[in-house]
Amino acid sequence: MSGSLTTVAYLGATILFILSLGGLSNPETSRRGNLYGIIGMAIAVLATVFGPHVTSAGIPWIVGAMVVGGAIGLYAARVVQMTQMPELVALMHSLVGLAAALVGYASYIDPAASANFSGAEKTIHELEIYIGILIGAVTFSGSLIAFGKLSARIGGKPMLLPGRHWLNLIGLLVVIWFGVQFIRAESISDGMLPLVVMTVIALLFGIHMVMAIGGADMPVVVSMLNSYSGWAAAATGFMLSNDLLIVTGALVGSSGAILSYIMCRAMNRNFISVIAGGFGSDSGKPAAKGGPAEPAGEVVPVTAVETAEMLREAKNVIIVPGYGMAVAQAQHTVYEITKLLREKGVNVRFGIHPVAGRMPGHMNVLLAEAKVPYDIVMEMDEINEDFPDTDVAMVIGANDIVNPSAAEDPTSPIAGMPVLEVWKAKHSIVMKRSMASGYAGVDNPLFYKENNRMLFGDAKKMLDEVLAALKAA
Repeated sequence: MSGSLTTVAYLGATILFILSLGGLSNPETSRRGNLYGIIGMAIAVLATVFGPHVTSAGIPWIVGAMVVGGAIGLYAARVVQMTQMPELVALMHSLVGLAAALVGYASYIDPAASANFSGAEKTIHELEIYIGILIGAVTFSGSLIAFGKLSARIGGKPMLLPGRHWLNLIGLLVVIWFGVQFIRAESISDGMLPLVVMTVIALLFGIHMVMAIGGADMPVVVSMLNSYSGWAAAATGFMLSNDLLIVTGALVGSSGAILSYIMCRAMNRNFISVIAGGFGSDSGKPAAKGGPAEPAGEVVPVTAVETAEMLREAKNVIIVPGYGMAVAQAQHTVYEITKLLREKGVNVRFGIHPVAGRMPGHMNVLLAEAKVPYDIVMEMDEINEDFPDTDVAMVIGANDIVNPSAAEDPTSPIAGMPVLEVWKAKHSIVMKRSMASGYAGVDNPLFYKENNRMLFGDAKKMLDEVLAALKAA
């Protein structure tokens, strides 16, 4: 394939990637968006493999690697549960970062690649390598820690080292100093020491950065790492002089950054405060004098039969799904209950918080998998003002996103965070296994409100009982 034909193929793939992002912005067009992305990636891979930069001797190696990688991807797609998608995404981000770092080292030690540059071009190329490895290493280690937190292999509580901001600043200054030494190196062997030291610091920074982030901020971390992986891919494109990688990486990086900003707004946080960490660090500690008030009141439990009776008598019902629904794999039962209630004339809708679950759009994907109609799945801003006219608000495994403290307690760690105001409904039912606090480690006064009832137990088991009671009536 000639260079000009490769360029045309890259242009077509870029257009398809942009169309893919546009399609993924709406549930009804998401399938089409995925299809555009698949076609675009297929064109990009074929144009690269058969392009002028790959020799015939290298094609068998590339094909072999693609077969192995494709087999692993196909296996993962078939066996990974929807509840494991957040950690799988984090793991995929780590691979992008690792690839960027390895490509950076390969580009630096390859004599043929270095021979193509001299003078200012050589300096720019080495700067691209240094920055690319830096971003890749941070993305790799940070994503692995995010994987550990999302899969509960690492606790959600932030690890806050004394003087952590000073440590980060010192690390940054050391990276800059070694960057200058790297650019000034006269040979590859002279430049390896600064490069290795920077890589180690970048790996430690990635670990420290994500370890310091509290569990409640993990959805933001996933989108942030998505952005980092995009910039790592763009850096790889600069190192390889591949225009498509640069454009695609910039698309992913910028879209991830925009999503991170949207997520931060949804949590009344700013990006710097997320990176600084500490959200939820006071979990388990008694409230200080003048601090957040302890929840007061009595918890009123309810049975599955009583829950079914309340739903049957209601005219308007809003269901708020959370991570507990995902863990219990209860979305299909939720759909059956929704279908049955709608057949009886009950107006059932879903309220989705932007950070519900462990990654952006987690609840939307689960409900779509269960074939819940898109038109009854509403975003928080669309449905919040309807709670006062709602007979029953049913919360399934959510906690922090329905916490009244965000609106009523200015001393709460989550004060000002927009939440779904389920307590304004005539009745609210919260499904939980226990009275434990949510991922943010903040107590929830909703449980003690007079119009609230608690349905304790596994979400799938209890919803099956609710469904059976509804059918028996």
